Order: sequence, then C-alpha cells, then structure tokens
Amino acid sequence: MDGTDSGSAQSRSEQAEAAEREAARRRLLEQAEADRVPVEETTRAVPDRRWRRDQP
Repeated sequence: MDGTDSGSAQSRSEQAEAAEREAARRRLLEQAEADRVPVEETTRAVPDRRWRRDQP
C-alpha cells in the first residue's frame, strides 16, 4: 500500500464537507429570503437626535 487510498478518502471527506457547507448556505439564504420584509411594508426610520442636545 502506498497511501493513495488515504488521500482519496481525505478528498472525499473534503468534498462531503464542502457539499454540507453549500447545503447549509443555501438553507440560510432560503430562510433569510422567507423572513425578508418587502420595502413597501416598512416605515421610514426617524433618526434619534437627542444626543445633540448636550453639544453647543
């Protein structure tokens, strides 16, 4: 045995991890899209300027 099988196994495990990461990324993106609120349904934020009272 010259160790080529261990390299192949490592490559397969790396490929499996990459596939799992990609699947997790896709799930996160799908969840974010499902939770997204359309701009039309939001109200405009009003800045809080109270902190300026202490300055001249």
